[in-house]
Amino acid sequence: MIRSTPRPARLRTRAALLLAVAVAPLVTLLGAAPAPAAPAAPSSGYNDWSCRPSAEHPRPVVLLHGLSSNDQNWTLHGPALARAGYCAFSLTYGQTPTTRWWGGGGFAPVADSGREIGAFIDRVLTQTGAAKVDLVGHSEGAFLSLYVPKVTGYAGKVGRVVALAPPTHGTTFAGLVTLGQLVGGQPLVAAFTDGATCYACTDLVRGGPAVAALTDGPIAQPGVTYTIIGTRYDAVVTPTSTSFVREPGVTNYYIQDRCAFDPVGHIGIAVDSGVTSMILNGLDPRTPISCGFGPPF
Repeated sequence: MIRSTPRPARLRTRAALLLAVAVAPLVTLLGAAPAPAAPAAPSSGYNDWSCRPSAEHPRPVVLLHGLSSNDQNWTLHGPALARAGYCAFSLTYGQTPTTRWWGGGGFAPVADSGREIGAFIDRVLTQTGAAKVDLVGHSEGAFLSLYVPKVTGYAGKVGRVVALAPPTHGTTFAGLVTLGQLVGGQPLVAAFTDGATCYACTDLVRGGPAVAALTDGPIAQPGVTYTIIGTRYDAVVTPTSTSFVREPGVTNYYIQDRCAFDPVGHIGIAVDSGVTSMILNGLDPRTPISCGFGPPF
């Protein structure tokens, strides 16, 4: 005798499949920009370990990529920082055995990535002789630029943070994770965001453990100056206001508050020259902001 699956279970199964199909591209694209094949040349000053900070820019800059991206997320902004006189360094953090083979980072648990980034900060400080670094992050990397000073205990080694579209208070992945929770509960969401591939996905949704750790009490740490920059056209970190931290010592704004006609989306932040100027302004408010044009995705 063949038993049919009860209708509610069939509906949950179909919803899970639809949800997984819909979210998969977002998980792949969260914070990621296409990774160029060649690394930045040391002569650019970007990832040049012989670089020594100047009196004008005494803190080296550590660049933190987004989920599924890697250290090549910064091939526009990194060399621009070097040309402006900064020592800038990037790493690929958060790889897992199932993602390391193709170079994607950011999939490990956020706590593990935080410790990895902390060790990289120590390496940069030792190599350059600086007392502190500045952190610039995009998407998950922006979340970690807030997480590392507070949760990992590195506030005393950080001067400024520039966070680009962080999922500070947790993201709904354009509302699709919320849909999954309504249809099948958190286990359904975890079925495609957890396991051997994307531990960080579960960490970064609303109510995720890393979000809970970051938002338990004040986020901004004494002695650290924060600039958080979002885009009104963000289709990945949703709702867009989830990025902001309404606390003393934090400057929050949308790209469109400064450049009204820039249609840049979440991923396009990595290749928007106007965002380059906003990063430089966040590191040194004397630097003027100039508008660019980023892709609307």
